[in-house]
Order: sequence, then structure tokens, then C-alpha cells
Amino acid sequence: MFANLNLDHAVGIAIGFALGLLVGIQRGWALRDNAAGTRFAGIRTYALMGLAGAIAGMLYQSAQGPATVLLAAAALLMLIGYARTIDRKVSGTGTLVGLLTLACGFLAGSGEHMLGIGAAVAMVLLLALRNPLHGWVSRLSEKEVLSIARFAVIALVILPLLPDKGYGPYNAWNPRQLWMVVVMVSGFSFAGYFATKALGTTRGLLATAAAGSMVSSTAVTADMAGRMREGSGDPTFLSAAIAMASLVMFLRVNLLVGVLAPFALAPFAMLTAPAAVLSVLFALWFLRRANWGRQAGGADDLALRNPFDIGPALLLTVLVMVLTVAAHWVLARFGDQGLATVLAISGTVDVDSAIITMGSLPQGTLAAQAAALVLAVPVTLNTLFKGGVALSIAGWPKGRRAALPLAAVAVTVIATALLSGWDWPG
Repeated sequence: MFANLNLDHAVGIAIGFALGLLVGIQRGWALRDNAAGTRFAGIRTYALMGLAGAIAGMLYQSAQGPATVLLAAAALLMLIGYARTIDRKVSGTGTLVGLLTLACGFLAGSGEHMLGIGAAVAMVLLLALRNPLHGWVSRLSEKEVLSIARFAVIALVILPLLPDKGYGPYNAWNPRQLWMVVVMVSGFSFAGYFATKALGTTRGLLATAAAGSMVSSTAVTADMAGRMREGSGDPTFLSAAIAMASLVMFLRVNLLVGVLAPFALAPFAMLTAPAAVLSVLFALWFLRRANWGRQAGGADDLALRNPFDIGPALLLTVLVMVLTVAAHWVLARFGDQGLATVLAISGTVDVDSAIITMGSLPQGTLAAQAAALVLAVPVTLNTLFKGGVALSIAGWPKGRRAALPLAAVAVTVIATALLSGWDWPG
């Protein structure tokens, strides 16, 4: 039974023991102030649980019987120990942690080192965040709890059940991909809502702009320009917020391209990286001029929306459905140049829709560099559009501080595309 013992087995057993020790240290520290006899288990018990699991994992391939007996005995001892201490109001967390430590040790002993380590580290992190998590949960409103539950339904229940194949004209509508749009837009909205709520007014307009730009940098630009017009904030500081929103937009669209059209990510990132760097420089320059560290006058947070407002996500999904069919039709009739025109027009106000449409096209429709050039067009037009929004709302005297940097960022994308020497599709 032990003829095949080797270094890998020894490493697995050592990892299992170390993981148990790690869990035991966290539990011992967390319960350090508890009276003697009120703790379910200590550092030695958890370390031994990890070791027992690792030995069982090592034995399982060649001796399933002894391995199963060892696992069952260790788990039974845990349950008996909990039963003997339950009258002392000992938390059931300790027992569950012990069983999970046993499982992590088993994974390490059976050769799944990284999976066992990842599970154990995630568990220790969750245990260490006990107080922050309890505080966060206690501050949630009923509306927010319901919103979290609804988001879980659309992301974890509905999405996996949808078919992953084409329907409708040109087989252009993939239900799972279309619902992914709803999940992603709602997720960005969710992240923006809770980031804004957590950071609060003391973090100023930059944090609010960055959070809001995870959903729509155009909306953030319009709001900041309105503040400029009304005089409800330092125009220089507001310009920094708009530059920050532009940076977040570049980061967001690269993330979307990586998820929905990964074949085009590398060339697209090369085209947009200089513009993103320029956005950072403008934001820092404005912050320095605005005396970073003090709050701009009247810099209240943007009004917090419903954290689960599915309406915009559904509207964008409908837009994507229409644009996807239009893109297939234009591609069939006019070729790649017509497709570029459709994506450019659709992305002027909402870059995400152009990226989602690109991701829904059949694999191999465009080469990576050609797709990157096509996607760079709506990004450029959207940046120019936001500059026009700033000027039209705030007026030239105030709005030019934000509009001119946006124009420079757009020109940077164009210049990078021209210098790349890549051929335009078609």
C-alpha cells in the first residue's frame, strides 16, 4: 500500500498540515478572549484535522477503505465534540470550519494542491472579515437586501439556464449572451451604487465619478458639467472628476473587450493605452491645481439610484439585439466597412453596445487588428461626444476645461491608430 510513496505525497501532507495550522491560528486569535472551556477547538485540533485530511487524500487512490474510515472518524469526532459543547452556546462555525479544514487537507493530499490552498485561504479570509461583514450587513436596508437577492437570481439562476445558441434572424440572438448584457450592466450599476455609498461625501467627487463611470461615463460628464454651470463646485476639481471618468471608461471598455471579444483585446489595449495614460495625467494636473485634499464646494455625492435598476440593462439589451441583426445584415450586404459604420454610430453615446455587438459576431468575422480599429472608432466618437456634452451644458468659459482635455484624448486614440500602420477592414 505504501510502495508508491514519493515526494509529491510528502508535499501534499505538509501542505494539508500547514493549511490546518493556518486555520487554527486564525481561530485561536479570533477566540483568544473566550473563557477556558468555551472554545470548540484550538490551533492543534485544526492542524491535526488538516493533517488527517491530507493523509486520507494521499491514501485514497490506493486504499479507499482506510482513507474513508479516517475521514469518517475525523468528521465524527468533530460532530461529537460539537455536541458535547453545544450547551455552552458554542458557535457552530467552529465545527463547519473543522470539516472544511479536513476537506482542504484531503484536496492537498490527493494532489489538488492549489485547489486546497485556495479554498483554505478563502475560508480564512472570510473568517477574518467577520466584524466588517457583520457591520456591513447591519447597515443594509430592506431595499438593498432585496436588490442583492434579485441580482443573484438573474446572475446565478437565470443565466445558467438559458440556451447558448443562436436564434432569430441570422441566428444573431444568443439568449445566454444577451442575458449576460443584463448581468454585466446590472453588476456595474451594483458596484457603482455600493462604492458610492461606502465612500460617502468625505471622499469627494472623484470617488463618485469613478463609481458612476462604471455604468456610464457620459452620464457622469453631464452631471459634472451641470455642476459647473450652476457653480456648485470648483470647476477645476469637476474637470478632474471628468478626466477620472474618462480613465474609468477606458479601463471598463478594455475589460468588456477582454470578456466579450478577447481576440481583439491585445491590439485594442495598444490603441487605447496612450489615451488612458493621458487621462490620468490630466486628472492629476487638475487635482494639483485644485489643491487636492480639500473638498470642492458643494461636492455632495450624486443621488444614489436604486441598486437594482434593471430597466437600463434591458433597454441596452434590446438595443444590442437590434444592432446585432443590423450588423449581420450590413456585413452580408456591404462588408466590413459598413459594419464599422454601424458600430461607430451606435457607440457614440454608448460604447458598450458596440463592444457587445462585436462580441456577438461569428468567430473569424474580423481579424484582431481590424476589430481593434473598428472598436477604436466608437471610443473616439464617444470621447468627443462627452466633450460636446460638457461644452453644451456648462458653456465655453467653464466647460472648456473639461472639453479640451477630452478632445486631446480622442486625438491621441486617432494618432495611435494612424501610427500603428494597421489596415482598415475592407
